[in-house]
Amino acid sequence: MNPNPILKKWREHLVDLPPGQLVIQITDHCNAKCPQCGMRVTSDFMRHTLNKKDVFRIIDAAGAMRIKAVSFTGGEPFLVPDDLCSYLDRAGQRQIPFIRTGTNGFMFAGHNRPGFRDKTARLADRLSKTRLRNFWISLDSLDPEIHERMRGFKGVVEGISKALPIFQDAGIYPSVNLGINRNLGGQLTQKLDARDFTSAREYGAAVYDVYSQSFSQFYDHVIELGFTIVNACYPMSIESGCNGLEAVYQASTTADIVRYGKAEKRMIFRALGDCIGKYRDRIRIFSPQSSLNALARKNNRDIDFSSPCLGGINYFFVDSVKGDTFPCGYRGRDNLGKFWEMKKSSIRVEKNCRRCDWECFRDPSELIAPALDLLSSPLGLARKISKNPDHYAKWVKDLLYYHNCDYFDGRKAPDYKRMAHFKKK
Repeated sequence: MNPNPILKKWREHLVDLPPGQLVIQITDHCNAKCPQCGMRVTSDFMRHTLNKKDVFRIIDAAGAMRIKAVSFTGGEPFLVPDDLCSYLDRAGQRQIPFIRTGTNGFMFAGHNRPGFRDKTARLADRLSKTRLRNFWISLDSLDPEIHERMRGFKGVVEGISKALPIFQDAGIYPSVNLGINRNLGGQLTQKLDARDFTSAREYGAAVYDVYSQSFSQFYDHVIELGFTIVNACYPMSIESGCNGLEAVYQASTTADIVRYGKAEKRMIFRALGDCIGKYRDRIRIFSPQSSLNALARKNNRDIDFSSPCLGGINYFFVDSVKGDTFPCGYRGRDNLGKFWEMKKSSIRVEKNCRRCDWECFRDPSELIAPALDLLSSPLGLARKISKNPDHYAKWVKDLLYYHNCDYFDGRKAPDYKRMAHFKKK
């Protein structure tokens, strides 16, 4: 394989690296009952939706700062569909290349009602007229009944299956977004918590085995549904003040359904990383093996092996309460003020944060770290590679895979011929 196109692509990404990514929480209103999320409809707190003019100011500032990626999240972004589409339009006008949003899928629950296909086609057509690049739909379990009970949307999984070809006909290839939780494997993962184990080692081995099976079955399930891209959100159970974190993004919770110990996380990250290698030729999998390897090592107290997060340096989060900017959704003590007033040269923020596993910022930070090391300390990078050759082999393979997946362009069909190079032998 000729590496020149890959190197050229990554040089383009590195030329104007800082800042790179912005997540805007446009609302914390939600209509789902997800037990793993603090913004579920049954949570009792004052809800907020950002002022439309302020969101336009944020997008305009992002364009001026040459932000690479903007994600519009919630709550449920499609509770304000007209505003959301105007934000997608504005981001496209400002030449932001990676524009993303997603849904809990509530609009697909009524698939048996008259007009479902026409309504879905109108939504797909409206989104296709924007420069939206990636559109995700959440799915919590390989068991449809469990997912629908968790979300509170009966029939939504079949509705998603019916909606996918409509979106694909409109030139949008939705991603399925798995939030890792104790229900993801259905009875497989649920029964694990009820079993007795004689040692921590035996339990760790069981976690690895059960979650390996669960990830495999989940991938089979979403491929059968018709998805062509899949991502995973890593479990985020954060108590106030834990590790100095103060969540402003209430997608975190202390509920047992996403509460995992470090040893459990280590095995889950290993299981997911190993499973990814078996499915890369069948579905575009966004989660990078090198990042999962680093996170597994981090949760094994090998902190220095993982790379610092670029939150507050290249990546930023805007909350829906005041519209203020933070290094990420979990560092609420580091308020950077209004995004359009922010000057990067004046930012004073921790530059060695490894306190959470939020994939939105952790995965790209891990992926970009070796390239930054190459620019700043080639000899240091060489020493790291000599100590951990397997990890950097995974990193190179991640880059090749990303290239062959067109960097997960959700406006393109998958090229299975190029993905076949990664079929596990």
